[in-house]
Amino acid sequence: MFNPFAKGVTLLLALALSLPTWALSNAEAVNMSGLQRMLSQRIAKSYLMLGQRVSVQEATKQRETSIALFESNLKELKAYAPTPEMNEGLKKVETVWMGYKKRVLQTPSREEALTVIRQSDEVLKLSESVVKMVQEYSKVSSARLVNISGRQRMLSQRIAKLYLTKSWGLTYEGLDQDLTTAINDYENALAELTASPLNTDEIKQGLGKVQGIWKFSKSGFALSNENLYVPTAIANTTENLLKHMQAITKQYEVQMQIAANKSSNNSNNNSSNKT
Repeated sequence: MFNPFAKGVTLLLALALSLPTWALSNAEAVNMSGLQRMLSQRIAKSYLMLGQRVSVQEATKQRETSIALFESNLKELKAYAPTPEMNEGLKKVETVWMGYKKRVLQTPSREEALTVIRQSDEVLKLSESVVKMVQEYSKVSSARLVNISGRQRMLSQRIAKLYLTKSWGLTYEGLDQDLTTAINDYENALAELTASPLNTDEIKQGLGKVQGIWKFSKSGFALSNENLYVPTAIANTTENLLKHMQAITKQYEVQMQIAANKSSNNSNNNSSNKT
């Protein structure tokens, strides 16, 4: 079935792969490192989709494009890394990534699925650490908004991953709690973003759309409590959430860059006044 939202995100990720390499700004690095978190969950989600024969053609594209983008981003972030600590953090990501990539490229199976899920969480945890380092290094308060908004992208894919774990009849200790936590984290962060005084009219409009999609999506998540699963619908709605949050995160990145430029100009002016 044709899914315009999924196709839109796939095209967006494919476009990112075709962009030329240049030195990342701190704002771009916060966004890109945050994108790695999302990709860690998206890849596992596509693996679970393939295993259950859910939108197979689209899931195959998502897996291939996401793996390629993760590796491209990792290369750029390693070139950007301004501190030894960040460089070491990226090396840890790369080490775990290699094993994860090898497993997710294999034919999906129930026997391997829980290992894929565990590895996706390891990559997520290490990538989260890198995002925090980039945010702190930037010394720009609005970097927090880029981080939170970018994390919403990850949560949309994590929720889908956990839901698809349940719909495939798989389980592990804490699965239900992980899903509940991801849903609550998404809702709380959405409220925080919506309340930000730094939001532009365009960001407010985008967040309003996300609120509407989120309200609809939650009704589908609730069905899993009754063992009634609609994996295709959930895959589509979370893809829609991802598409909108990708655009909003980019807008926050622009706001962060503006703030960084102002701070730099003020520092330069102060230095000139002292000489």
